[in-house]
Amino acid sequence: MVQEDEGRQPVFNLPGVLTATVLLLAGIYLVDAYLLSDDWREWVLVNFAFIPLRYLYPFADEGMRQIWTPFTYSLMHGSMQHLLFNGLWLVAFGAPVVRRIGAMRYLVFWVLSAAAAAFFHAGLNWGEPTVLIGASGMISALMGAACRFAFPRHGGYDRTFGHLYPRQSIIGSLRNRTVAVFVGLWFAGNILVAVGLPLIDAGSDAIAWDAHIGGFLFGYLLFGLFDRVR
Repeated sequence: MVQEDEGRQPVFNLPGVLTATVLLLAGIYLVDAYLLSDDWREWVLVNFAFIPLRYLYPFADEGMRQIWTPFTYSLMHGSMQHLLFNGLWLVAFGAPVVRRIGAMRYLVFWVLSAAAAAFFHAGLNWGEPTVLIGASGMISALMGAACRFAFPRHGGYDRTFGHLYPRQSIIGSLRNRTVAVFVGLWFAGNILVAVGLPLIDAGSDAIAWDAHIGGFLFGYLLFGLFDRVR
């Protein structure tokens, strides 16, 4: 156990709600991948993944799936690689955001940012039968939010104590060279994915670059609505 000074956070401890998030995502994947039959896995995908085509049908036909799938898709992952990759980024960028805004606001942020990422994707794929799963849209929103406060002026990224820095304005954050470079490289990477040049091997899983961008813009532009008054 690391001793905690007043006003400081333990160096090696994750916030409890973030640990619970990682365990929840892992548990859902393991059940889906190893305990369910093929028929049940198909049923879960149809009922909990986000599909833009679903919104061409009236609510009477699709029912509550039009309400919950903009969130539930973010709990699902298509492969162990997909889960591990998202888990690492979730821990890296979720920790300072959770420490700053608290557990309840983090949960609200998760739901709304997942929906923002999903509908940004739907806006570019309206009426298409694409199937969107994975937490990367919400994680991209955490990245955008962290850019508003967790990159100190002297450079670098402070995952442990970044929550203690003041929130920068939307324009002011980009005056920080580290933030500007990070944002530029992040968008460049997603643009390369969009034109068919993925930077990592995603296997058979298509990378939802549009959901990433929608999530990032939500987190970066709207983080002030979730930040505590200081």
